[in-house]
Amino acid sequence: MKVDLNSDLGESFGRYKLGLDEEVMKYITSANVACGWHAGDPIVMRKTVRLAKENGVEVGAHPGYPDLMGFGRRYMKLTPEEARNYILYQIGALYAFVKAEGLELQHVKPHGALYNAMVKEEDLARAVIEGILDFDKNLILVTLSNSRVAEIAEEIGLKVAHEVFADRAYNPDGTLVPRGRPGAVIHDKEEIAERVISMVRDGGVKAINGEWVELKVDTICVHGDNPKAVEITAYIRKKLEEEGVKIVPLRDIIGGV
Repeated sequence: MKVDLNSDLGESFGRYKLGLDEEVMKYITSANVACGWHAGDPIVMRKTVRLAKENGVEVGAHPGYPDLMGFGRRYMKLTPEEARNYILYQIGALYAFVKAEGLELQHVKPHGALYNAMVKEEDLARAVIEGILDFDKNLILVTLSNSRVAEIAEEIGLKVAHEVFADRAYNPDGTLVPRGRPGAVIHDKEEIAERVISMVRDGGVKAINGEWVELKVDTICVHGDNPKAVEITAYIRKKLEEEGVKIVPLRDIIGGV
C-alpha cells in the first residue's frame, strides 16, 4: 500500500504568520502552496517553495477565491470564464517561484470554499479543470474522494488524486461536515490515526452519524494550521508506516510531470 501525505501551507501573509510550515514539512510528501488570493504573498510563496525543496517535498498550487479577509472560506458565485482564468492566474503565479527554484509543479488542489463548491456545481468544476488543463495537462488534480469532480476530471482527461481528510468528520454522502458544526474537526491524535488507518486499509470510514462511507485514498490531508499539527502529522505517518504503508509523493502513485 502507498499513500501521499499533503498539507496546505504557505498561508501566512505579510506580518501575519499562520501555520507551522517548517515543522510540518518534515513529515509530508506533497505541499499545497497558497497562491496569494486566499492567503500567501510573493515572499511567503517563494519561502515555502524553497522549504519544500530543502525537505524533498513535491509542490502543488493551492488556488482559492479572491478572499483574503475571509481566508477563502466564503462562497462566491463565479462564471465559468472567471473560474477558469482565476485558476490559471494563480497556478502561473506559483509556477514562477517553482521554476525559479528549479522544481516542477506536481499538482493543483483548490482551497476551502472553492474546493467544496466544485463538489456541488458541475459547471464550476469543469471550469476549474479547464483552467488546469490550459496550464499543463500532466498536472494532478487533488479533489474529494469519490466525488463527481473526480469523475468529471477523469472524463476530460486530467489525472486525479482522491483525497481524504485526517481530522475532518464526514457526512454519509462522502462530503465533509461544515466546520461550524459540532464534531466537524477532530483533535484527538489517536482517533485521527485510527480513522486514517481505516481509510487506507479498509477503504472507508464511519460518517458522523455512524454510517459507513466508502473512500478511495491516494492522498491524506493534514491541516498545518492545527495547533497540534506537527504532533498529529508525525503520529499519523508513524502509525501508517507501522501498518506497512509506504508514504510517497503523488507522482509515485498517480504519475504526472
